[in-house]
Amino acid sequence: MQLPAQVMLVAPRAQLAYLDCQSIRLPHPITPLQAWRKVMARPLPGMKTAFRLRDAISARFGVARIGGFSGAVQDAPQVGDRLDFFLIEHLSDAVLTLTARDRHLDVMICITTDAGRLAITASVITHNGFGRAYMLPVGPAHRLIVWAMLRRFA
Repeated sequence: MQLPAQVMLVAPRAQLAYLDCQSIRLPHPITPLQAWRKVMARPLPGMKTAFRLRDAISARFGVARIGGFSGAVQDAPQVGDRLDFFLIEHLSDAVLTLTARDRHLDVMICITTDAGRLAITASVITHNGFGRAYMLPVGPAHRLIVWAMLRRFA
């Protein structure tokens, strides 16, 4: 899998439990933050239910509830702010890097725009058996969700 030149990963590639990168050619230039806002303005059908289910199951294992995506828009988010449950670790006109970390796994979503392409890269490291088990259904589901989100830009 070829990754965008500016991509950030949560750990070196050899240490990842999950890696997925999908991209699409953009009809017009946008920044990664604009792409995030476009996708979050209209969450995919079923996402609220999926997050409720995730929270109900995961809470039994000591995982914090995340509640899903709110659709809220911040005027000028900065590094250290949150976009829903994600922490902004890097923000530029070409890269938006978001993380969610807990005792079971660390997730990094890196949204890049370069040469007319939008890419969404997800990288995950797991810390224990629950993190590995969590990724069994979430990994394939995440691929489908990102694919559906990217289709909105076509």
